[in-house]
Order: sequence, then C-alpha cells, then structure tokens
Amino acid sequence: MIAIAAIWISVLLLGGGFALDRVLTGAITRNFDSGLEYVLIAMIRSSEIGPDGEVRLLQPLGDQRFLEPYSGLYWQISGGGQEPYPSRSLWERRLATSDKHEDQQLHTYDSHQFPDEELRVLERDVVLPGSNTKWRFQIAQSRDALDLQIRAVRATLIPSLGLLGLGLIVLAALQTFYGLWPLRHIRRAIAAMRGGQNRRVIAPLPLEVQPMVDELNALLAHNEKQAEEARLHAGNLAHALKTPLTVLVNSATGSDDPLADTVRREAATMQRQVEHHLARARAVGRRGAAQARANVWDSVEGVSRAVAALYPDARLDAAGDRSLIARVERQDLDELVGNLLENAAKYGGGSIFVTIEREGGMAEILVEDDGPGISPADRVRIFDRGVRLDSNKPGTGLGLAIVRDVAEIYGGSIGLEESEDLGGLLVRLRLPAG
Repeated sequence: MIAIAAIWISVLLLGGGFALDRVLTGAITRNFDSGLEYVLIAMIRSSEIGPDGEVRLLQPLGDQRFLEPYSGLYWQISGGGQEPYPSRSLWERRLATSDKHEDQQLHTYDSHQFPDEELRVLERDVVLPGSNTKWRFQIAQSRDALDLQIRAVRATLIPSLGLLGLGLIVLAALQTFYGLWPLRHIRRAIAAMRGGQNRRVIAPLPLEVQPMVDELNALLAHNEKQAEEARLHAGNLAHALKTPLTVLVNSATGSDDPLADTVRREAATMQRQVEHHLARARAVGRRGAAQARANVWDSVEGVSRAVAALYPDARLDAAGDRSLIARVERQDLDELVGNLLENAAKYGGGSIFVTIEREGGMAEILVEDDGPGISPADRVRIFDRGVRLDSNKPGTGLGLAIVRDVAEIYGGSIGLEESEDLGGLLVRLRLPAG
C-alpha cells in the first residue's frame, strides 16, 4: 500500500510539476517578449525614409544598452538589397536574416548565430511611408536574463514539489501503518490463543475490524464444537468396542485351542488400537484449552515409580529443571513419558536416565538407556504403527506411534538418536514450554 501510494504520488507530482513548469516558464518568456515587442513597435513608429532612401530613426531608442558594444541588447533594420542598419551595440556583427519567409506578423524565435551568446529575436516586415521597399525590423536580446529567471523559478519549484511529495509519502506511510495497527493486536491475540493463554480475541478493537474479529470468534467456536463432537463420537466408539473385546479375551483365556490363541492376540491388538485412537481424540479435544499445563518433573517422577514397579530390575535416574512447564495436559504427558520409559525398561539393559531441560521455547525430555539401540535405518520405520524390531518381547508396536501423534497434536516432535553416555538409544521428546 505504501509503495503504491508513493508511486502514484510521484507520478502525479511529476506530471503536475512538468505542467506547472511549462506554465511558469511560458509566462516568464511572454513577459520577456512583451518588453522586446514594445521596443520593436517604438522603433517602427520612429522610423522614416531619408533623402537617399535609407532608413533612419527620428529619435534614438531610450535604452542605453543599444549604444554599448556587445551589451546583449541589439536592433537591426535590413531590406532593399542595402547593407543592414545595425545598432551600435552590434558593433561589427550582424543579425541573420532570411528571405525564405515573410513576417507580416510578429515572429519570435531563439537564435544561436553568435557562438558565445544565445539570443531571443523578435522581427517583423514593414513597408514605411514614402517607400515601396519591405524593411525587416529586428530586436534581439541575450537569453541570459530570461534563463536566469527560469532557473530561479525551477530552483524553487523542484525542491518544493520534492518536499511536498516526501511529506505526502510519509503521511501515506503513517496512515497505512497506524490504520493497520489493529491487525497487530489481532495477530497477538491469535498467538495468545495458539499459546493457550486465551480462547477468543477479547481485546477492544476499532469498528472497522470488529466484524472480522466477531467472525473469527464465531469460527473458533464452531470449530471447537465440531472438534468436541468428533472427540465424543470417537470416545463413545472406543468405549463401545472395549466391552466386546474384553468379553472376547476373557472367553478365549484358559483355552489351548489355536483359535483361542489367535482371538486373544488379535483382541489385544484391537484394544491397543482403540486406546491409541482414544488418546488422539483426547489430545485433539484438549490441546486448545487455556489450562493445558503440566510440570514435566512431576510427571516423570510419577511415571518412574509406576515403571519401577513393573520392571524391578530397571534403574531410573532423572536430572534437570524441576520447574519446567509444558503446555500439555498432565494425562497426555504421563502417557507420552510412560511409553518412553516403558520401552527403555523393556528393551534397554537396565539403566535409564531422564534429562529435563528447556531449549528455546520448547521443553525437552531426553530418555537414554544402555540397550542395543536402534540403527539409523530403522529410526524412521519404527514410528510406523505395528512395527516391532524385537518380536521376542510382548507388545503391539503402537507405543512410539502414539507418542509421535500426540506430540505432534500439541505442536511438538520426537526424534531418535544414539546415547553418548550410556551407549544405547536416546529419545528426544520436544513439547511447547509454558
């Protein structure tokens, strides 16, 4: 907007300045020519034919410069095949004449016949009483005075128009800047909503943008309603499937029949799938809540006690920022950390170390173990649902997939690296910090 305004102002001022320059220089030139024309008419009126057929002036012209050589003001009368009658100021020079045209009316033009002096010339052809000869009367004056006046006008006009253009561009920039200032409030309000501080744009805004804000708030409310409905449907479906699956598992338990074994295995897989999608539905439904905050240290400590009870041979240690807050629901954070610690205890060598630190605007949870680790080629494939690198241990291969999906829902990420201290796998979980 500022660039378009600057271009348009520049075009208008250039066009207007050119037109104004033409008007002013034309007025100055006409005024200059009027003075010469007055002298030319006076010279014609005071001219007569002498006894020898020559032209003579009854009275000298009043300007003293006609008598000073090279003064810049000259007159000349020529015609009849005779030598021209010049003013003394011309000295040995003569004004150029041409027989190719007749000047029945006043003829004005610029002449460059003198190399060191540009002239403004006025001429007219006149037949004097008592003579049939057509005489050409010429008045010429140096353009120095005229050009000086034009330069003086332009020296005032150009800076004035430049200053006016600069002022208009600055004014347009300020108008644009402050006119769009309320949009910055909206941007900050949206950032606050994304950060979980607010759920709506509540700042008072000008009437020009208030309708847009109302539509934005209505859209947010509509999206939240749809997300809540989808979450409820997913939750209801998951709960509705849990009971039949539990019945199937219980019915197949205690039987050595191959079909019963297949039922138990597939039912367990279906239960984990249901839990996975239920966890995603919970996270989607809660991620925009303003109260989505959880202390990372408390979550790690609580989950560590539960994992230690399940795997007594595993030794878990933790260090780092005890006050670090993640913008995640505590239940979802427990599930994320629980999956990582359970995998480390299940597939590691018995030592697990958790580091909690803040990196920029993210809360990082580093889980290291002393197990065999995962090769770089498998670190991407392991996140696919159902992929298990060690089929001798119980599981369904959904743990890391759940961690990745839920972390991404909250704007986080997960990556696999090699632990430099323990030699096994290092899992780097990043979540938005509070």
